[in-house]
Amino acid sequence: MIVDEMKPTLKQWILAFRPWSFPASTMPALTALTFVFFQYHTGAVSGVNWMNGWLALPGVLACHAGGNLISDYYDYRYGVDRKESFGSSRLLIEGVFRPVTILWYGYLFLLAGALTGIYLMLHSGVHLLWIGVAGITGSVFYYRLKYRALGDLLIFLIYGLLIALGTAYVMTSQLNVPVLLLSMPTGFLVVNILHANNTRDILHDRQAHIRTQAMLLGLKASKVQYALLALGSYVAVVLPVIFRAVHPLCLSVLVTLPLAFKNIRQMRTAQIEHPERIRDLDGKSAQLVLAFGLLLIISNVLAAWI
Repeated sequence: MIVDEMKPTLKQWILAFRPWSFPASTMPALTALTFVFFQYHTGAVSGVNWMNGWLALPGVLACHAGGNLISDYYDYRYGVDRKESFGSSRLLIEGVFRPVTILWYGYLFLLAGALTGIYLMLHSGVHLLWIGVAGITGSVFYYRLKYRALGDLLIFLIYGLLIALGTAYVMTSQLNVPVLLLSMPTGFLVVNILHANNTRDILHDRQAHIRTQAMLLGLKASKVQYALLALGSYVAVVLPVIFRAVHPLCLSVLVTLPLAFKNIRQMRTAQIEHPERIRDLDGKSAQLVLAFGLLLIISNVLAAWI
């Protein structure tokens, strides 16, 4: 049934920017915020602007939402998202919105994110300019890079590095490199959300004449990459703990290993001709990001008082 495209409901306006994907951006931001909290209580940093840290969160979410909407517009326009394919909010495919509405909706969110970034830059420092420009540019042109097998790299740079670096910077006016020790592991898992999606969609993406990293690697190597990124995220937490760069409480993320192994086992069942076998793996990968990130956040807060 085609819904009247001129009268979408409030729920459909919300679903259009795919809020279920937000753990990918909120976890790196909150991990950075709580890591600065830990550093403040251990004397590693001083003069922290806490309001800037919390204000960075809606700015990050606005850019994420805008990127989702713009990506959906171009995936629909270039035939990547079709009735028989998976992914996206499917609201364009079902005729709920006109494509141009989704595009401008996305730019509106990016504008909100950019204005938030300008305010934070004026109250922190000029380094936020290049961090913000890189993030917004990546949101606008993500679809181009994804179609050229560079989407995984871009997602890691933004969600594994820039969000955490920028959040810590607006709080301290310093490029806080140590915060990357906890944002990179989460970044590996965020990349797996996209990688699961692209592995599932190899057949449909091939028909759309685009080239993702999963297509470039092939099915067998894509399964290996998924496992390496999933397990590598835990190694990337254990090593800083061993070298006393982060608090041992961060090892609490190890309790999510069964969930990671479950996801890896599901990825091993993937077949190009049967994408339904990993239809929901991107969502399950996002759930792992949420659980992993929450444990890091809680660990940082508790460690500050020990």
